[in-house]
Amino acid sequence: QVQLVESGGGLVQAGGSLRLSCAASGSIFNFRAMGWYRQAPGKQRELVAVITSVGSTNYEDSVKGRFTISRDSAKNTIYLQMNSLKPEDTAVYYCNAVRGLVNYWGQGTQVTVSS
Repeated sequence: QVQLVESGGGLVQAGGSLRLSCAASGSIFNFRAMGWYRQAPGKQRELVAVITSVGSTNYEDSVKGRFTISRDSAKNTIYLQMNSLKPEDTAVYYCNAVRGLVNYWGQGTQVTVSS
């Protein structure tokens, strides 16, 4: 059973930074892609950033230049470094991993950015 455990959320002022972590229960190379989604109240869940098994990355337009996704294969962990945070980044952030046609999800971590 795949487990994804997120950490690193919290409350930060606008312009501040946070780093989210997602630890997988096995090798991250078992997944063809891993990424971060977010869901704000009353909105649909949206993809924020993704990193593939070969290291390619992609970002949602509103976070380009501010957020960076990375991985540490030795720790079976991916990260989301979030800089220059804005109130509109407030959401629950979810770690996602894809293996074959199956999506796995973490429990989510709250990020709140105050103005």
